Amino acid sequence: MKNFALIGAAGYIAPRHLQAIKETNNILLTALDKFDSVGVMDRYFPNADFFVEFERFDRHIEKLKRQGTHLDYVSICTPNYLHDAHIRMALRRGADAICEKPLVLNPWNADALKDIEKESGKKIYTILQLRLHPSIIALKKKIETAHKNGKYDVDLTYITSRGKWYDISWKGDESKSGGIATNIGVHFYDMLSWIFGEVQENSVHLREKDKAAGYLEFEKARVRWFLSIDENSLPTEIQEKGQRTFRSIKIDDQELEFSEGFTDLHTKSYSEILKGNGFGLEDATASIKIVHAIRNLTKVHTGEKHPFIQ
Repeated sequence: MKNFALIGAAGYIAPRHLQAIKETNNILLTALDKFDSVGVMDRYFPNADFFVEFERFDRHIEKLKRQGTHLDYVSICTPNYLHDAHIRMALRRGADAICEKPLVLNPWNADALKDIEKESGKKIYTILQLRLHPSIIALKKKIETAHKNGKYDVDLTYITSRGKWYDISWKGDESKSGGIATNIGVHFYDMLSWIFGEVQENSVHLREKDKAAGYLEFEKARVRWFLSIDENSLPTEIQEKGQRTFRSIKIDDQELEFSEGFTDLHTKSYSEILKGNGFGLEDATASIKIVHAIRNLTKVHTGEKHPFIQ
């Protein structure tokens, strides 16, 4: 049974981490968030200490250490731009870090963390849950064993409608979230590079505050991608059903079915981490480089455009 702390307890993704800590039979000692809407903790760890100030949280962890209670892991669910700072805090406190994606916003942030990981002797893990999805695992095995002449043609479309609050929150600030491609697309880019190999070309055709699109070419695939948080981007048939999300991956015009199977992926991630098999800095590097390039590329017209922007 391991001891956990959690930073970002009021965030959207925090309940999945709380559930994962609980379902892997571990203990949450303490949590932090500057917002105090954390009643969800009662469902999992009502006896965990909670702080709204980092200084008091840090002091409490030091107190636990002096009392002989070792902190094994710090789970990090904070805004993207704070991830590397909170990872450093975890390692300096003698704990391993489990951080939501994107692990960091820029490749050089990851390089700095490698040095701290080496100095501390502790480990940095990240959540790359699509790598644990049964349909994605099956696809990877299929691609690896296929003897295909030429590359696969892939269309990735992900539309997840967000309200006006999004722009006001940290997620609407590109300097904090990394923008649309980083905030809602990073796990898809990780999945694509994991399955289809190294990136050979990266082009951006559309980059607006609420949507982005482009072309990625990997060793084994040509990918047209489109991401949006604008509900007007939804296909008509999806809007008519009253749905606010549309997710599609087509490979050589064949739809990949992966609409189910997402509910327990964080728990699976934690189980693998606790066994020493989690995804680390090296695993996260490819997707960090992809989103950084997308964020900084001048819009160009090489590569095929996604049908949604034709």
